[in-house]
Amino acid sequence: MPFRIATFLIASLAIGAGAVAIFGWKFGWLGAWLGAALWLALDAWRAERLLRVLRNDASGLPTRGAGVWGELSERIRKLLREREQQTRQAEDRLQEFLAAIQASPNGVILLDEQGRIEWCNQTAASQFGIDAERDLLQHLANLVRDPAFVAYLASWNYSRDVVIDASGPRQAQQRSHPVRLSVQVHPYAGNRRMLLTRDITALEQAEAMRRDFVANVSHEIRTPLTVLAGFVETLQNLPLDADERARYLSLMGQQSHRMETLVNDLLTLSRLEGSAAPSGNQWIRIRALLAQCEDEARGLSGRLAPQGHRLSFSIEAESEISGAPTELQSAMSNLLSNAIRYTPGGGEVAVSWRLLPDGRGEYAVRDTGPGIAAEHIPRLTERFYRIDRSRSRETGGTGLGLAIVKHIAQRHGAELRIESTVGKGSRFALVFTATRVREARVLAK
Repeated sequence: MPFRIATFLIASLAIGAGAVAIFGWKFGWLGAWLGAALWLALDAWRAERLLRVLRNDASGLPTRGAGVWGELSERIRKLLREREQQTRQAEDRLQEFLAAIQASPNGVILLDEQGRIEWCNQTAASQFGIDAERDLLQHLANLVRDPAFVAYLASWNYSRDVVIDASGPRQAQQRSHPVRLSVQVHPYAGNRRMLLTRDITALEQAEAMRRDFVANVSHEIRTPLTVLAGFVETLQNLPLDADERARYLSLMGQQSHRMETLVNDLLTLSRLEGSAAPSGNQWIRIRALLAQCEDEARGLSGRLAPQGHRLSFSIEAESEISGAPTELQSAMSNLLSNAIRYTPGGGEVAVSWRLLPDGRGEYAVRDTGPGIAAEHIPRLTERFYRIDRSRSRETGGTGLGLAIVKHIAQRHGAELRIESTVGKGSRFALVFTATRVREARVLAK
């Protein structure tokens, strides 16, 4: 500012000196005052121009010029550039934050003081069946009409969550398996609220499966234990001859064997679920696996049916398969033993191995049993799921065989296929990927 005052004085004196030179000393002061007035007018014009630019469009500031107004204009320009850069950076960070929330598997909804939607991600929109853009500033309680949710939202007691059924398109497509949501509200910034949703369908299904599993195991073990306890009490309290005692002991042996089989199957499942997947470096001949399956199958058929079954085994191509030999043997034997157990005596059970055109290998077991209704097929691999419980217990089944087969198939990258027609029989097949199958003659070269 001192520089500005000095410039002002110099300009006034210069104009006054010019007036003295032209008009004499009489008009010197008049010239000085005239110079000062001209300088002030020019200064005011520059200030007005700067203010006009700032009011309309700050980007139109003139480039740096002479004088204090030019310096002021340049500094304002610099400050505006810095502010615009900071604004862009803040917007970029905001967009990154919103993109992260959009990518979240959990739903997020922001509500204002009146409970209206300020923002929500696509996950929440899909779960509640709302439109993230169209329904902005709509009251969420008017869009989600679940009574439990509406009461929870209005209570302002958010110390716990509330569990409701989802109402979005996914729910409409899965009426048989409702999508369950855990909803938790967190107040912030006064009376604003952030609503978080989490899909707990799988969690609830797992919990239900755990409860069913415990109940089934308890039931399966309790039955033979009850029989054993009754036989023991009979042997202790009644005088029995040798034949009766032998018969009771035989029945007790059957029940203890049944419990042992159940425990072994449970241990097998536990081992399969808790161990690493088998490597693809160990190769086993299919013929060796099928030979062992045949020995077990003929023995089981003779025990279950006096007239036996018509068993046939065919191998279309000498092949080898990679994996864990004991697991593969268990899966193949389970499918074969199931076919024998559920096929009446004299029926046909055919076992085959073939290479498919795309290089995959298929192990298949076909029987002429009673067949399986279509509604049961999707649930056959569930633990302890039985179509006919009495028939399964009579034949010594535990209800875990197909669950074991499914786990072994998954561990070897195979697919379990089930085809059945009521009254005509069933076909169970394990289809192995081409990377786990090769022709046996390749190794001999």
